[in-house]
Amino acid sequence: MIDIFLQTIQDLVAKSGFLNVSWQALAMIGISFVLIYLAIAKGFEPLLLLPIAFGMLLTNIPNTGMFHMEYFVGSAVDYGEVLHSGGLLDILYLGVKLGIFPPLIFLGIGAMTDFGPLIANPKSFLLGAAAQLGIFITFLGALMLGFTPEQAGAIGIIGGADGPTAILVAKSLAPELLGSIAVAAYSYMALVPLIQPPIMKALTTKKERAVVMAQLRPVSRTEKLMFPIMVTLIVSFLVPDAASLVGMLMLGNLMKESGVVDRLVKTAQNELMNIVVICLGTTVGATATAEYFLSAQTLKIIVLGLIAFGIGSAGGVLFGKLMYIASGGKVNPLIGSAGVSAVPMAARVSQKVGAEENPTNFLLMHAMGPNVAGVIGSAVAAGVLLSIYA
Repeated sequence: MIDIFLQTIQDLVAKSGFLNVSWQALAMIGISFVLIYLAIAKGFEPLLLLPIAFGMLLTNIPNTGMFHMEYFVGSAVDYGEVLHSGGLLDILYLGVKLGIFPPLIFLGIGAMTDFGPLIANPKSFLLGAAAQLGIFITFLGALMLGFTPEQAGAIGIIGGADGPTAILVAKSLAPELLGSIAVAAYSYMALVPLIQPPIMKALTTKKERAVVMAQLRPVSRTEKLMFPIMVTLIVSFLVPDAASLVGMLMLGNLMKESGVVDRLVKTAQNELMNIVVICLGTTVGATATAEYFLSAQTLKIIVLGLIAFGIGSAGGVLFGKLMYIASGGKVNPLIGSAGVSAVPMAARVSQKVGAEENPTNFLLMHAMGPNVAGVIGSAVAAGVLLSIYA
């Protein structure tokens, strides 16, 4: 009896994480603690950064068997093996791998978005498009640093400042980099108020920043109902690979603007959105294993992500300056920085920087046009990359 008891103790000790932990795993657990701190104490995108950080914590605890990255790296995934032998996070990760969670996030975003400012000023589409410049320049930069075209495409999409889009592209083109890309994307989204103002001020004059724009025209209900239908048709025909993101974004918006499915709108905005965010964040964090995260590639991704975000912001501002000149000084170029799609934080930054020069200036609604255009633009850019490399 004593021998059995001692053997049981030995087996428990042998299988415990304490005897099997590596310094790499401890380092990843330490990084997860930092991200948890930033989410809770500093409020850095807590809705997604907190579950991502905890998923990172879970996946790096030895012998838990909750997630196996080797199931998902490669051209083919054995879904039967995942369902039969996988852990909890393996099974939940199928929602990412099969491309389910990001479009559902877009459904909720659409249900919360007012496209009125964009409809009132269609030129905002140009600013949203210009802000995607960072995606393609960073794509070229990643190629020069030795990344494969698929990896470069996944890294470049960080410049769109759209977390769900970055996750969708990364899981398809470079699943081994998903954890690094997700952490970089959401970190830079949280740092929008710190990153963008210096770029905006460096590229504009005091006179340009002080421009007061004319009030936007009222938008009719018919226009708001037609907009999501027309955008879905145009984008889906042009870039079919973007249909899942843009289609769900516009479905959510059509439900909101229709006024006849309030229960569905509330579900998309709240219960469904919250459930998907928990599952998406935790499983994406689980991909940040020591083997794939602690590498020179991760450092390159973080640097390239910052460059992508900076170039995207600069591209929007510079195109805003062009519109300022073409309009005879009627367009404030600061609204161009909102085209990076970090909704609504980037628009608020445009408002804040403009108000610093002219306290009577109110740019928020004008900036919301490029801001929501950037959401569509990043989805289209993702569709282009997926159509070429997926």
